[in-house]
Amino acid sequence: MVIDGHQHFWDPARADYPWMDAAELAPIRRVFGPSDLAPLLRANGIDASILVQCRSSTGETEEFLRVAAATPFVVGVVGWVDLTDGAVDETLDRLRASSGGDKLVGIRHQVHDESDPDWLLRKDVQRGLAAVFARDLAYDLLVRTRELPAAIATAQAFPHARLVLDHAAKPPIADGLSRAWADRLAALAECGNVWCKISGLATEARWNDWDSARLFPLVEHAAKCFGEDRLIFGSDWPVCLLAGSYGEIKRALDECLMKLGPQVRDKAFSANARRAYRLSAA
Repeated sequence: MVIDGHQHFWDPARADYPWMDAAELAPIRRVFGPSDLAPLLRANGIDASILVQCRSSTGETEEFLRVAAATPFVVGVVGWVDLTDGAVDETLDRLRASSGGDKLVGIRHQVHDESDPDWLLRKDVQRGLAAVFARDLAYDLLVRTRELPAAIATAQAFPHARLVLDHAAKPPIADGLSRAWADRLAALAECGNVWCKISGLATEARWNDWDSARLFPLVEHAAKCFGEDRLIFGSDWPVCLLAGSYGEIKRALDECLMKLGPQVRDKAFSANARRAYRLSAA
């Protein structure tokens, strides 16, 4: 099974997406749903996908679980809960008991939008994370270089939990390689319970000036840090459309991973996502 480990659905006519207000995001400020993605998956040899949250909303998570229940290619949902809520245990149990709840495989929060770089280390957040991990769910780390120290401390605090780093922590590709990003990514990779998604990289580059050769040094560094068993391919569709089509993004990452060896490529497109999200169990 070939898996896209990171994609989204949304409808700006039905809900608010504050992060989508910027003028340059106008091309993706429209509805994207399963019927839009299905032909792209077929055309690019992808069998299944992980649907990832877009808003800080349990309502969205409930909707995504219903979509997953009705959409065979969506094999997992990374949803959202308020980690700081004292009733987070009950919320997680309710979501898992709802329609499609068996496809809830992880939780995510837009940590890089928090003003506090140590938000992950707050006591109420750590308590919420403990509730997530107690239910054998993964946690997706949506962080940049600034928040990586807190992500490292979190991975160390929960050594038996599963964490998945989104978009390789969004390296500042458009501004050139960052030593701080590279060093902190390596430090996070020392935590053997963290996987790294090779996703969202083209949109961190200049949208009209990138190719697989430009992305390869970042992918190569992530591979050196995490090894062949902890890299996960993700399209980040439809955000990726700002920089290229689904096919262009997939081909570029395919080329980067193949340069590292067919085994690295094959695991990133299948086995690693299955392990990180316990998809066989889901």
